[in-house]
Amino acid sequence: MRFFLTLIACCCVVTAASGASDPLISPSAKTAVGAAAGAASTSSGASASGSSSARKLSERDKEAQAEADLSVRIQERLAIMRANQQARVAAAAKAKKQAEAKAAAAAVEAAKPKISNVWSYEGEFGPANWGSINPAWARCGSGNRQSPIDIRDGMKVELEQITFDYHPSSFNVTDNGHTVQVMVGSGNYITVGNRTYELIQFHFHRPSEERINGKGYEMVVHLVHKDSSGHIAMLALLLERGKAQPVIQTVWNNLPLEKYDTAVPAIALDPADLLPARRDYYTFMGSMTTPPCEENVLWMVMKEPVQASPAQMALFSRLYPLNARPTQPSNGRIIKESN
Repeated sequence: MRFFLTLIACCCVVTAASGASDPLISPSAKTAVGAAAGAASTSSGASASGSSSARKLSERDKEAQAEADLSVRIQERLAIMRANQQARVAAAAKAKKQAEAKAAAAAVEAAKPKISNVWSYEGEFGPANWGSINPAWARCGSGNRQSPIDIRDGMKVELEQITFDYHPSSFNVTDNGHTVQVMVGSGNYITVGNRTYELIQFHFHRPSEERINGKGYEMVVHLVHKDSSGHIAMLALLLERGKAQPVIQTVWNNLPLEKYDTAVPAIALDPADLLPARRDYYTFMGSMTTPPCEENVLWMVMKEPVQASPAQMALFSRLYPLNARPTQPSNGRIIKESN
């Protein structure tokens, strides 16, 4: 359409120019032709101006659209950055919370009492610390009836005699790291106070854990008995230097070659051969003398010592120079002794 308008306008201009110089055309015709030519020229100019405005408007739209697109991209990028920042903050908070929880757990664990089953007769794991090494051993440090004790001021009474029913039995010998322990076959009993106890094992301490009116002995043998209800009765035989003791020699002959090993001899042993000729004794309620130091143990300490040779004692002293718990306060407990 613009093409046709421009063409007409050009024709009018040419005609007008031609008419102006043509003597055959009247002045009024020349005027009309000139007017037509002017109109055509004006129309052509307006058309060109409109086209330029349209182009400018289109460029502005493109710029506006480009700005809008850029703004959208910027917003998207900012949203991603904010999300990443929030994720980093959340991750840092989670890591901090986990670290705090771990530190709190470590603090709780550190506050717990250290539990161990390791004990000895000297040093860090010695008797003074048994009560704190393991909570299950608390009685070792705070019990009311702990053993051994220095036996003093016993009340002399008519004590019931201990009835011994010991027989030759099979046995095994273990070096358990604390002492030499002899497990005895079943069928060996004592009866005292109308209660019968079976001999389970016997073992040795050096020096003697028990004292009599302040006097200690070079060694002691503890014979451990239990009744059908699990009550414990301990019989203590004090050892003094003298002639060789046959049961002890049988045990020494069958010692294992390594600590924590067990020897199982093919011979029998009669625990009755350990007993002194006199059967008078002291008695009181006490405890086991090794962890966990359980109490309510019936103690019977024979008054007459048993002899063992210096060589027999020396052999044990090479294995265990010291394996005795120190004496404990008697705490006013009743101690009886036979007349």
